[in-house]
Amino acid sequence: MSLHALTIHELRRKLHTGEVSARQVTQSVLDRIAAVDSKVKGYLWLNAADALAQADAIDRSGAARNGKALAGVPVAIKDVINVAGQPCTCASKILQGYVSPYDAFVTKRLREAGAVLLGRTNMDEFAMGSSTENSSWGTTRNPWDLERIPGGSSGGSAAVVAADEAIAALGSDTGGSIRQPASLCGCVGLKPTYGLVSRFGLVAFASSLDQIGPFTKDVTDAAILLNVIAGHDAQDSTSVPRAVPDYTAVLGKDIKGLRIGLPKEYFIPGMDREVEACVRAAVAALAKRGAEIVEVSLPHTEYAVAVYYLIATAEASANLARFDGVRYGLRVRGEDVIDTYGKTRGQGFGPEVKRRIMLGTYALSAGYYDAYYVRAQKVRTLIRRDFEAAFKKCDVIATPTSPEVAFKAGEKSGDPLKMYLSDIFTISCNLAGNCGISVPCGFVRGLPVGLQILGDAFAEEKVLQVARAYEQVTNWYKERPRI
Repeated sequence: MSLHALTIHELRRKLHTGEVSARQVTQSVLDRIAAVDSKVKGYLWLNAADALAQADAIDRSGAARNGKALAGVPVAIKDVINVAGQPCTCASKILQGYVSPYDAFVTKRLREAGAVLLGRTNMDEFAMGSSTENSSWGTTRNPWDLERIPGGSSGGSAAVVAADEAIAALGSDTGGSIRQPASLCGCVGLKPTYGLVSRFGLVAFASSLDQIGPFTKDVTDAAILLNVIAGHDAQDSTSVPRAVPDYTAVLGKDIKGLRIGLPKEYFIPGMDREVEACVRAAVAALAKRGAEIVEVSLPHTEYAVAVYYLIATAEASANLARFDGVRYGLRVRGEDVIDTYGKTRGQGFGPEVKRRIMLGTYALSAGYYDAYYVRAQKVRTLIRRDFEAAFKKCDVIATPTSPEVAFKAGEKSGDPLKMYLSDIFTISCNLAGNCGISVPCGFVRGLPVGLQILGDAFAEEKVLQVARAYEQVTNWYKERPRI
């Protein structure tokens, strides 16, 4: 098998023994990118010479032989996470030409672990979207069917991992932006508990919802990468000071007696029945391993989309006010400073970003703040309490990740509401601040389906344990697209 097709843990053994070098692994991935990315369009920026220089430095240092967790492993980074010396455009024209002067917390952790930082992956502009069609630089394609979308907003990261154009990648998840594209592209995507992974260096969309997490080829790799990026950071006021366990230690543990909750609100009319069948078959496989399946209720689920699109847009309205053409990125000169602001933002932001800024500004405006934003926050509390009550009855919750498989590019771009409903099963997890993972659980019409496993706050060990238990009785995660 080619080096670019291997997992982190498979490569670690080869790198540690000296069977292969970091340069050989990196060159294999670069060759794969050269062969297929013109079709997938997963990368926005790539510097092959820089990637090879990083690999050579790792080889000279002996980091792989010394046991560094990611020494010599090429990792791609979503274009919303800062990497010193690399562009960070958030797939937006308004940040065209901006080069980051610093590393995000997670980027620094990757460097310390010996990873090769490959390049910038495509995304929906400022992480606002479910299909990666909102990128200012073009749509990424699903490796399983190049006419279809890879999901979003971290579609580029999901696509390059699924297409073996990276060994792993980082993305961000505000309302499902890691789990949904992982489901549609047939890879593993983990959204950590809010506060477990520092947001320092992540360009903010919705600060109370955003969380950085990994895309990998299997659950073991997700645990390895989470070990590296989790931990307290004084630079992030929302980072939680708590000990980080070894997440790989729970992998392979028996799940006999664990209670898996099935929420009736997540198996709804209108979802693809073949997708539902795949998910129910996956739950049955977990039951055969000794898990107890119990019905739970999350009664405020039906309000999650409305709540999300009030809170997220309100926070976006505030966070994106900083992009004004004065300090960095695009500047379109006007007759005065106000005219400059208007022209810069008018030409720099795409239509979806403008739509959400306007929605959020309206929700925060005088006379509407209490009626919309405050009420949404109150319902958010009810959603969180739903999860708290459910986790008294079960250890984890199993649901579909997405109500359907990947749709064709352009199919929903003219109907924002239909697009927003793509995240109906992932949004509540962000509103509650809990953790969740999507793992491949089958195919429908040749396209991947994802099983979502949700955990309580800081219950990543249980989520990973159950996800790995499912992997042990299936080969879905080993399937790769032919491009």
